[in-house]
Amino acid sequence: MSSFSQRISPALVLLLFSSAVAAQEESFLLDGWRDVWLFRFLVNVLGYSTIIIPGYLLIRYLKRTNYLDTGSGCCYPVIKSCVFGTEAKTGLLDDVSVTSRHEGDSGSSLRQAVHLIFCAGGLQASYLTWGVLQERVMTRSYGASTPEEEGERFKDSQFLVFMNRILALTVSGLWCLLFKQPRHGTPMYKYSFASLSNIMSSWCQYEALKYISFPTQVLAKASKVIPVMLMGKVISQKSYEYWEYLTAALISVGVSMFLLSSTVSKHSSTVTTFSGVVILGGYIIFDSFTSNWQDNLFKYKMSSVQMMFGVNLFSCLFTMGSLLEQGAFFDSVAFMARHSEFAFHAVLLSVCSACGQLFIFYTINQFGAAVFTIIMTLRQAIAILLSCFLYGHAVTVVGNFGVAVVFFALFLRVYARSRMKSGRRQAQPLAQKV
Repeated sequence: MSSFSQRISPALVLLLFSSAVAAQEESFLLDGWRDVWLFRFLVNVLGYSTIIIPGYLLIRYLKRTNYLDTGSGCCYPVIKSCVFGTEAKTGLLDDVSVTSRHEGDSGSSLRQAVHLIFCAGGLQASYLTWGVLQERVMTRSYGASTPEEEGERFKDSQFLVFMNRILALTVSGLWCLLFKQPRHGTPMYKYSFASLSNIMSSWCQYEALKYISFPTQVLAKASKVIPVMLMGKVISQKSYEYWEYLTAALISVGVSMFLLSSTVSKHSSTVTTFSGVVILGGYIIFDSFTSNWQDNLFKYKMSSVQMMFGVNLFSCLFTMGSLLEQGAFFDSVAFMARHSEFAFHAVLLSVCSACGQLFIFYTINQFGAAVFTIIMTLRQAIAILLSCFLYGHAVTVVGNFGVAVVFFALFLRVYARSRMKSGRRQAQPLAQKV
C-alpha cells in the first residue's frame, strides 16, 4: 500500500502542477486577448446584442401579428408607444421642419443669428469644460496623499459614459414631467439606433488614441463635415448645394492646418497604425450616423428634450447591461466610494455632458446636422486659440493661414445662403403675377 502511494504521489503532484500551468497559460492568453482592440470591440458588441436581438425579435413578432389592431390590456399603451408610435409623420410636418431649420423667413434672420450664436456658445462652454475634466479623470491618479505616492487611476471609460447618460436621462425626464411637451409620436425603439452609434463612436474615439498619432486624429475630426453631409444623403436623402460642399471642405482644411501646426511638436512620439486608421474610420462613420439619424427623427413632432430622453434611455440600458456582463460596474462603484474626489469630478463631468447634450439636440433641431458638425469642428480651433491666449503659445504662419481660410469659408457660407434666400424672395412675387 505504501509503495502504491509512493508511485501515485509523484503522478498526483505532476497532474496538479500541469493543471496549474494550464490555468496560468489560459489566464495569460485571456489577458493577452483583452489587449487586442478587436476582442474588446466584439465583447462590447456581444453585450449590446443581448439586448438588441431579443428586442428586434419582439418588435418583428408584434408587427407580424398586427398587435396594433388586435392588442389590448394594460400593456397595450406601452407597447404601442415603444413599437408603433402614436402619431405618424406627414409631408406637411416634414416641410415645416425643414423650413424652420434651414430657410426661415426674412423677418427672422436676426433671430436665427442670435440662436446660432447661443447654440455655438453653449456648445463651446459645455464641451471645453468637459474636455478639461475628462483629461483630469482619465490621466491623473486618485488617493495619493503625498507627491511621492502613485495613487490609483480610473480606467473604465464606459462607466463614465453611463454616468453621463444617467444624469442626462434624469434631467430630461424631469423636464418632460415639469414642462408641457408636444405629443410624442415617435416609436421609442427608433432612438436605439442613435444611442448605439453614439456609444460606439465614443468607444472608438477613446480606443483610437492607443494606435494613432494625435495629428491623425485631429485631421480626422476636423474633416468630419464632409462625411456628415454624405451620411445625410444616405439616411435622409438630403440634397446640398455646391457651395455647401465647398465651404465644408474649406473649413476642414483650414482647421486641420491650424491644429496640425499648433500640436504636431507635442505628440510626435505616437505612431499611426493600420488598426488606428480602422478604429478612426469607425468613429467617423458612427458619429456621422448619430447626428444625421437624430436630425431625421426631428421630422416627427418632438422637442429637443424628448429626443434627449429617448436617446439616453437606450444609452443607459446598453451601457448598464455591458458593464454588468463584464463585471466592471461594481468595481467602478467601489472606486468611486474609495475616492470622493473622483466622485465629485465624475458628477461634474456628467453635468457638463448633460448641458452639452441639451445644446446638441437644440442645435440639430434648429439648424441640422451639418451646421452642428461645423460648430463642433471649430471648437477644436477655439480651444487652441484659448490656449495660445492664456499661455502665450505662438501660432505659426501656416496656422494663421488656416484661421484665415476658416473665416473666409464662414463668410462665403453666410453670403451664399443670403443670396439664395434673396433669390427665392424675388422669385415668389413673379410666380404670383403669372
